[in-house]
Amino acid sequence: MNPLSRDQIASAARIVVKVGSSSISGESADQIGPLVEALAGAHARGTEVVLVSSGAIATGMPYLRLSDHPSDLATQQAAASVGQSLLISRYQASLDRYDIVAGQVLLTAGDLENATPRSNAQRAMDRLLGLRILPIVNENDTVATHEIRFGDNDRLAALVATLCGADLLLLLSDVDALYTKPPERPGAEPISFVAHGDLLPGMEFGSTSVNSVGTGGASTKVMAARLAAAGGTGVLVTATTLAAEALRGDRVGTWFEPRGTAGSPSLVN
Repeated sequence: MNPLSRDQIASAARIVVKVGSSSISGESADQIGPLVEALAGAHARGTEVVLVSSGAIATGMPYLRLSDHPSDLATQQAAASVGQSLLISRYQASLDRYDIVAGQVLLTAGDLENATPRSNAQRAMDRLLGLRILPIVNENDTVATHEIRFGDNDRLAALVATLCGADLLLLLSDVDALYTKPPERPGAEPISFVAHGDLLPGMEFGSTSVNSVGTGGASTKVMAARLAAAGGTGVLVTATTLAAEALRGDRVGTWFEPRGTAGSPSLVN
């Protein structure tokens, strides 16, 4: 099968959508409803949808009376243990409106780096999708260690997209696109297209953000997008609030061309 082009997004057969903690927890918890609505729209078209969702630690933090993201691994694990089931429950409550059933999939880096657990994960994901279940994937924070952690769910999403043979990876965050420099700086311009192999010369990344509920940043999204694109998956980076538009194929966000497709004329809008 030929890799997906940007004009074919709405017809993608299998997609992986990644959403970050800051987009669906805390004051943004009400964004779960619109996000699920967007996913349900794609699901109704017959698309197989996988959601990679951060947020277990952030969801558990209030129950541990934590105001800031914990820095020590043990507390992160405790918060994730409390938060993961609550997070899945919130998603399922929203999915119930569309008669969609969620399936929880927790992975560690080791699961996708070793042949046997990788094969098991792939088989389980394929079966869930074949049954029209919507898998919700997260890192298994409760058992992960510093040595084997993905570091951020952007990379996890790219690995899952490759595992599943997804046509499209949609990376969602609080920003509508990638910019030539941090968007709050003067002169920052949105990037609409990144050709496969483009190293983005002159692009200035801010430091990877570590806010009160999660980690991430433009640099992690670029690295994840390149990883998925190298595996033949088209990648779109945009804001969580634009998920519906993105899945309809509207011209939003930044498109990373997958390996094996023709080039495009423009880098910056």
